[in-house]
Amino acid sequence: MGKGTGKFVALILRHKPETIGITLDEHGWANVDELIEGIAKTRTFDMEMLEEIVATDNKQRFSFNEDHTMIRANQGHSIPVDVELKKLSPPEVLYHGSAIKYEEAIDDIGLIPKSRLYVHLSKDYDTAVKVGSRHGKPVIYKVYTGNMDRDGYEFFLSENGVWLTKSVPTKYLEKI
Repeated sequence: MGKGTGKFVALILRHKPETIGITLDEHGWANVDELIEGIAKTRTFDMEMLEEIVATDNKQRFSFNEDHTMIRANQGHSIPVDVELKKLSPPEVLYHGSAIKYEEAIDDIGLIPKSRLYVHLSKDYDTAVKVGSRHGKPVIYKVYTGNMDRDGYEFFLSENGVWLTKSVPTKYLEKI
């Protein structure tokens, strides 16, 4: 099974469920049978393949409910869903990796979610480098999340360990 099918599942569950004619509930859950049926219209796809995608996804992008009748993306949505994130106080410092081509904009306006609902922050430098490298040469920012937390900004921890916040003003950023 190609990497493309996992990406297609992510596209459906994060951005465009209508592509295969399904809808997500307000918490981002999709009916597993409908998802499989929708994907199977254009490519070979079954429950076994879906289970494998969820189990082997190195970023742990998806979660099943207890009886595996529903599935959702853990974060990264561009459509408004409430994935019932845990609101928590972050560590003193987190990191954000981006591509060098966005450096000027980040230095001007800070971190904004653009097409997503949240800014994604990494718990360590190496992860931030990996994330930043996806779109070219990376630029890494240290984010003073402890100060943000004390100043009233909200933070959430997704199921797969990514920290999320609505935005990060420049005063909390340090380029490293």
